[in-house]
Amino acid sequence: MSNNILSKLNKEQKEAVVNCEGPMVILAGAGSGKTRVLVYKVLYLITEQKVHPGNILLTTFTNKAAGEMLERILGLLQKNSSGVSKSNIPTVGTFHALCAKILRRDGKHIGIPPNFLIFDTQDQLDVVKQAQNTLDISPKQIRPRGVLSTISQAKNEMIESSTYANFARGFFQEAVAKIYPLYQNLLRENYALDFDDLLLETIRLFKTNENVLSFYQKRFIYILVDEYQDTNRAQYEITKLLSAKNKNICIVGDFSQSIYSFRGADFRNLQKFKKDFKNAKTYSLSQNYRSTQKILDAAFSVISNNRTHPVLSLWTQNKGGENITIFEAETEQQETEFIIGKVLEEKMRNPHLLYSDFAVLYRINAQSRVLEEVLLHHSIPYVLVGGVRFYERKEIKDVLAFLSYLSNPKNSVALKRIEKIGKRRKVMFLDYVQEFTSQNLAETKSTLEIMDEVISKISYLSLYDENIPEEKSRLENIKELRSVAVEFSNLTQFLENVALVEQEYPPASLRASMPDKNIKGEKPNAIILMTLHAAKGLEFKTVFMVGMEEGMFPHSQALLDTSEIEEERRLCYVGITRAKEKLFLTRSKRRLFFGQRATNMISRFILELPKEVLEENFIECEPYEPEFL
Repeated sequence: MSNNILSKLNKEQKEAVVNCEGPMVILAGAGSGKTRVLVYKVLYLITEQKVHPGNILLTTFTNKAAGEMLERILGLLQKNSSGVSKSNIPTVGTFHALCAKILRRDGKHIGIPPNFLIFDTQDQLDVVKQAQNTLDISPKQIRPRGVLSTISQAKNEMIESSTYANFARGFFQEAVAKIYPLYQNLLRENYALDFDDLLLETIRLFKTNENVLSFYQKRFIYILVDEYQDTNRAQYEITKLLSAKNKNICIVGDFSQSIYSFRGADFRNLQKFKKDFKNAKTYSLSQNYRSTQKILDAAFSVISNNRTHPVLSLWTQNKGGENITIFEAETEQQETEFIIGKVLEEKMRNPHLLYSDFAVLYRINAQSRVLEEVLLHHSIPYVLVGGVRFYERKEIKDVLAFLSYLSNPKNSVALKRIEKIGKRRKVMFLDYVQEFTSQNLAETKSTLEIMDEVISKISYLSLYDENIPEEKSRLENIKELRSVAVEFSNLTQFLENVALVEQEYPPASLRASMPDKNIKGEKPNAIILMTLHAAKGLEFKTVFMVGMEEGMFPHSQALLDTSEIEEERRLCYVGITRAKEKLFLTRSKRRLFFGQRATNMISRFILELPKEVLEENFIECEPYEPEFL
């Protein structure tokens, strides 16, 4: 590799790149050039160490990230005239893609045919339902989606169907213990694997066939693992098996950004790694290329309260920067009005700024409702990243269909939607319509009372399992619809308000051009709204983090568990480090949320910030000692 390429790396990056032999850990702080180090490490192995490209494996967590890395590697190799072509390149891909290739080639040794199918989520649900039907287990009593989620969690922990019964506790898990083995048998009968099986069957193949394992150990002499903090137990086992012979394994990650435990990610894999590879060297990437020092100091002050993982103190050459603003609003509407005012103020000060330079981050999807409504009212464009606009979410449209039909029984569109929800619920609902009409309940009950009654009468909430993150979000959205209902005593006025808000949504043709999950590259000129989880890996000139209150963020369900509080703190760290130039943290003293007006204490995360990085004129809060933890 020519010196001019190495000259593009800082001292820490260069050290991590040129040391290639043996196990190593690269602790890569937010915005520290992690991807650059991975790409240049592969280049260094090929051009300087003369490692054959086919002997290098680089795993990451998304097909998009893998594609971008491979493209960068090939581009730089061509510049250096290495002679590497697309027919002779390193293996770069996700764990699942790697395992699928291995099983296509060698799965026959454990009875998996080369033409096996990979079942997606809907296919898997159909198999669960088939298994429940065979076992005469009612899907109304034991929900298939909950069963599938539990099976996936078990597989992430490498608990097979034959042993799951040993761990089952309670009625639901005991039912899963019966369904799980039959689910696996049905997959086999269909020559199919689910996504978790791709990992588990590869491990089984390696452990039962030494020749196959030896083949891949000889092939992948150098192994690099990106986003190591997001690996689960099965992924850890695969990398351990593959690297057992040569021990040239390099894991890269920022354990302060481990925020996906609900997907099975386990940051403790770092501890396991250091135990299994006792002579592993550690390299730290602590120079940040994204944020100002004040933002980095704020992030460090918060994350340093965690005790269970390594924390880097990041630094930058950008020593200037503005102080962080804390804003305490009286209500959630005032909180959003403040954000809009600041955006417009910043744009007036700097005409070159785009709306897309601003991001608003929140803890749960349901918080988008107020933001959306106020932005629409002010005709300010926005993009909801990784989500659906509040009134277009399935569960919201379902509940609105019931209420619309109650208001106008001639509404055939609403009735068609109700029919799709299920025949049993339709009958239950129509029975309630008769009661509603005969007793003239529209005149005697408030909108909120009617909504709660309808949802209860038809057992709509039982459609969703709060133990499944996606479905828990749906339940939270329904609760948030109550916040709208409580503002309108009259059902007709409530429905009219919803219709007016929906009418302000941009036309479908415009929305079709707006990305919903990825906003890199060409971005629409619109304010970015997204959850803190969705923001990981992104950056913006100005970031607003809203709802900074105990019970909102950190989330109420985390307050009694030390490990969950630490994950909430890592999520806060992720949010803070998305900001390049300016950071605003906002809270509401009184918040109408889930249909109730609540007064929450200021988030402990704000109180963990150093005063030196805060605006002097922010409203001082009473010192808060957390009741728990």
